[in-house]
Amino acid sequence: MTAEDLPLQHARTKRFSLGVPRGFTVSPDGDRVVFLRTTSGRSTTGLLWLHENGEERLLADPLALGDGGDVPEAERIRRERARETSAGIVSYATDAAVRLVVFALSGALWAVRTDEGVPRRIRTAGPVVAPRPSPDGSRIAYVSDGALRVVRIDGTADRALARPEGPEVTYGLSDHVSSESLDRTRSFWWSPDGDALLVVRVDNSPVQQWYISDPAEPSRPPRAIRYPAAGTANAALSLHLVGLDGERVEARLPKQAAESHPAGEWTDPAFEYVVHAAWDDDGPSAVVQTRDQRSAYLLRIHPETGATTTLHHLRDAAWLEFVPGTPATTATVGLVLTTQEGSRGLLMTGTGVRTPEGMYVHELLGVMGDRLYFTASEEPTEVHVWSYDPEKGFERLTDEPGVHSATVGGDTAVLDSTTLDGQTVTVHRNGGPAGRIRVLAERPVTEPRPRFLTLGERELRAALYLPASYEPGAGRLAVIVHSYSGPGAQKVVKAAAWHHAVNQWFADQGFAVLCVDGRGTPGRDRAWETAVHGDQLMPVIEDQADAVRAAAELFPELDTGRVAIRGWSFGGYLAAGAVLHRPDVFHAAVAGAAPSDLRLYDTHWKERFMGHPDVQPENYERCSLVAHAHKLTRPLMLVHGMADDNVAPAHMLRFSAALLAAGRPHTVLPLPGATHLVTQEGVIDTLLRLDLDFIKKSLNS
Repeated sequence: MTAEDLPLQHARTKRFSLGVPRGFTVSPDGDRVVFLRTTSGRSTTGLLWLHENGEERLLADPLALGDGGDVPEAERIRRERARETSAGIVSYATDAAVRLVVFALSGALWAVRTDEGVPRRIRTAGPVVAPRPSPDGSRIAYVSDGALRVVRIDGTADRALARPEGPEVTYGLSDHVSSESLDRTRSFWWSPDGDALLVVRVDNSPVQQWYISDPAEPSRPPRAIRYPAAGTANAALSLHLVGLDGERVEARLPKQAAESHPAGEWTDPAFEYVVHAAWDDDGPSAVVQTRDQRSAYLLRIHPETGATTTLHHLRDAAWLEFVPGTPATTATVGLVLTTQEGSRGLLMTGTGVRTPEGMYVHELLGVMGDRLYFTASEEPTEVHVWSYDPEKGFERLTDEPGVHSATVGGDTAVLDSTTLDGQTVTVHRNGGPAGRIRVLAERPVTEPRPRFLTLGERELRAALYLPASYEPGAGRLAVIVHSYSGPGAQKVVKAAAWHHAVNQWFADQGFAVLCVDGRGTPGRDRAWETAVHGDQLMPVIEDQADAVRAAAELFPELDTGRVAIRGWSFGGYLAAGAVLHRPDVFHAAVAGAAPSDLRLYDTHWKERFMGHPDVQPENYERCSLVAHAHKLTRPLMLVHGMADDNVAPAHMLRFSAALLAAGRPHTVLPLPGATHLVTQEGVIDTLLRLDLDFIKKSLNS
């Protein structure tokens, strides 16, 4: 590797994500592990691999298969929602035995058997998105031009099982809310016998149409998208049981929750969201959620009539937060559901057993017989792998401080562990090591040195970075706060992560850098998460301000008279809000991709925290950056990707216009062609340097 600094390495490695194995699938007999990985920490092409008998073997190389790189529009959207940074093979699916693996390349369908290892192209009627084989591997279902189709493994009998009735209708694809805010990326499921499928139908016609243009290319027409902004109509979703014999039944989903639906200033008991669906040996099932997100029904669907039976009613006074992987079921413990009381946990309905108080469950990893595997935190900066069975109870399976996860199958577990020393992926069988899957990611040229702190009366988890060459008493350090501190993500974790390296790089330029996970972030308990209900801004700013003061008490070298704050997405929103509302603490800000007008963000994500904008407009007004633009008295730089279809450029433009109207000087940096996830070399690396220059000038550092 040629000599380079951290910003350039950060760009070339796509935030150190290249070369990292991911997407593990373990066969039911535990013999085979399928996964994806690029060939190095610089290669952007994903390849398909197999780990078997303690060794890795390449199953499919897209370059050898003639991958042209072009993908159907539906696949491009799917990758953007998934924040996909690589190309080539980026997803795959297997049959039940993990003998057949299928994937799409440039819209073409490919299949490879794990016992043969020779990829074969399968003829299809059109460009392929989201292929998935039947459990026995005899057929493959896929989506093409909005239609759900099925083809035999030999390429014959390709036919449509469900065709869209109009240009805004699709079968088997996720709508914007489901993929962006609910993390439901799948929209069809095979029956165990492989004779039918449960399919989501999406009708986007009620959703308002937006246009995303490229100002740098005025000859190109704007791209039309359907975006369900807060308070506006969602896509209309329905579930259909589609047989290979041509029979089709619509599931009779309930229209709204019953009288026991929780009350609130704004209530909307209509079921508008499909959170989860599956088809197991007990039949098809689904979880539907109300518009106000306070009720959800777990439904069993009759495969022949479409009639539904409510198995469980979940409810919460604020909003329902679902543990990924739930619901699940075992013969002994019954249904495994998310609990909302106290710490987010699991309830085994057949036994009444709950995960212990103080344990925050992140994900249910899988069920092997009557044994559950899940990840959970007892300390917010660490995530460990746990198991539960009725005989042994709860057992923690990982020890070293870090962030651990696992994929299980049969008697095999693939343990994915990231500590401050780096990442390792080990294969365990029958409780003992059975091999290792190589991690080819590069180590940062800047070695992170985070100091983990617990600050203030709220015991805020924080990480402090000081210059590597700094000696106590050598002078006071200006402070840069770099926090996300929003829902769905933690940054203060005892694990190697790209933001640790970036924060250390900023520190080595002569700053103290502070990262804080405040109220609203996951990993602690429900009260911590729901503390931002109705006000998603001021509690978070208060936590950042308190952390700066508390850190300065522990480290007198921190100069609280020179404090900047920078961030992206929710972190950018926090940064801009901090200089608007607390200029006494924060003296400059860089705000990237900030959702400045919360009415412009999507229904599920914003109504969860803020309610309905027509019923509770004061929440949106209080938390809007645009509405408080006149308060700016500190240097502020706004950065935004002009092709961002998640936080649309309109957020930045409306905020900038309000600042101009109020006579408030500020800096605007548009990024032509960039989406919400900026990874382009020459952009993300230069942006880090521009952030640094702006902060230095603003703080006279």
